[in-house]
Amino acid sequence: MSSETIAIAADHGGLELKRVLSGILRAKGMDVLDLGTQDDASVDYPDYAAKVVEAILDGRAARGILLCGSGIGMSIAANRFSGIRAALVHDVETARLSRQHNDANILVMGGRLIDDEIAKACLDAFLDTAFEDGRHQRRLDKIA
Repeated sequence: MSSETIAIAADHGGLELKRVLSGILRAKGMDVLDLGTQDDASVDYPDYAAKVVEAILDGRAARGILLCGSGIGMSIAANRFSGIRAALVHDVETARLSRQHNDANILVMGGRLIDDEIAKACLDAFLDTAFEDGRHQRRLDKIA
């Protein structure tokens, strides 16, 4: 595993999963840019989605992870930005396909809906799967 920088952020609904995944990333030797939140006080997920998006767009991070209660709000907020492909995943197959077919640069999960073991497996699939290019690039070009 390379030492690429991964930006990670969560609202209060994804905080515990953020802590778990941050530890896994560090154990893999990756640089983690933790952009909050740091406690369980209620916060607004669009603010944290924007922080990860900005880190990717300005080059501080290669990829990102966003976590909220369901993952839905974070994925909607992040996908508003040009150049961002945030994929809400719920299992290893959707995590793998998000990279393989969609070149997703942000992994999104629901901290209240996914258990830690599945989330870890999704993280591994997201990190270890390469974009296939080819016909998939043509489709991404249409989105852009």
